Amino acid sequence: MANKRIDEPTGVPTVGHEWDGIEELDTPLPRWWLWTFYLTIVFAIGYVIAYPAWPMIDKATEGVLGWSSRGQLAEEMSAAEQARATMRERLARVPIERLEEDSELMQQAVAGGAAAFRVNCVQCHGSGAGGNQELGYPNLNDDDWLWGGDLKAIHYTLTHGIRQPGDDETRTSQMPSFAGAFDSSQLDDLVDHVLSLSGKADASQAGAQLFADNCAACHGSKGTGNREIGAPDLSDAIWLRGNSRDAIKHQILDPRMGMMPKWEGRLDPVTLKMLAAYVHSLGGGEDFLEVAADPEVKVDDQP
Repeated sequence: MANKRIDEPTGVPTVGHEWDGIEELDTPLPRWWLWTFYLTIVFAIGYVIAYPAWPMIDKATEGVLGWSSRGQLAEEMSAAEQARATMRERLARVPIERLEEDSELMQQAVAGGAAAFRVNCVQCHGSGAGGNQELGYPNLNDDDWLWGGDLKAIHYTLTHGIRQPGDDETRTSQMPSFAGAFDSSQLDDLVDHVLSLSGKADASQAGAQLFADNCAACHGSKGTGNREIGAPDLSDAIWLRGNSRDAIKHQILDPRMGMMPKWEGRLDPVTLKMLAAYVHSLGGGEDFLEVAADPEVKVDDQP
């Protein structure tokens, strides 16, 4: 039987148990702790009344405030969707040439374009847009552009594609095959000259003559290319298919030309603008020289 008593030194009652002469005191809890405990009970009762709390068969009790996490999420998603809609409306109205003049809108367009790029473009250009030399997918981070790197030029390429069948406005260039046109010595001379344009080999007089007779019409006398017809610049040391002698010979004798699908019809016009803004922002985007020189210059007002 428990033998409760008052502990004389402390004046606190014991719990009535003893172990080897050791007794346990029944010390009361601190008053501040008890009041805190009582307050948590009151808070819990108020919370159950005000907010969803008791689970039912298909939902919880609604609470007198009518709040729910699902409802709050729906409101936030609606607000975010409205903000996106407003931004898309602004993008639809601004001419592509003027997009950079609104830094906030440009930033939003780049963010939206990054999402579109991850869905539609990484399969070929890679997640970092570095391309693939072996397969002929261009690196979008450098400043080498076959048809121009300003926003409008990039937007046009995205819209109509490259060598897209069925689109009369698609980007198109064609390098003829020179298989059988040169003997091995002439081919070596021509490759030497092509490499010399970017400082990777010694100039060859014979190769220079062959280049002038067969290649300069498209690539220019100094090999700097021609954006009007999509002829690449051979003097900048940036290569789509590689700069080894074998790679250059292969491209001379059996040219490989890729195809990029047009995104008009697959993506809406605003998404195309955002995608152009993102590609332009990767590091090699060019300015509109004519717009920068004269703010009053007329631009294409079509969205």
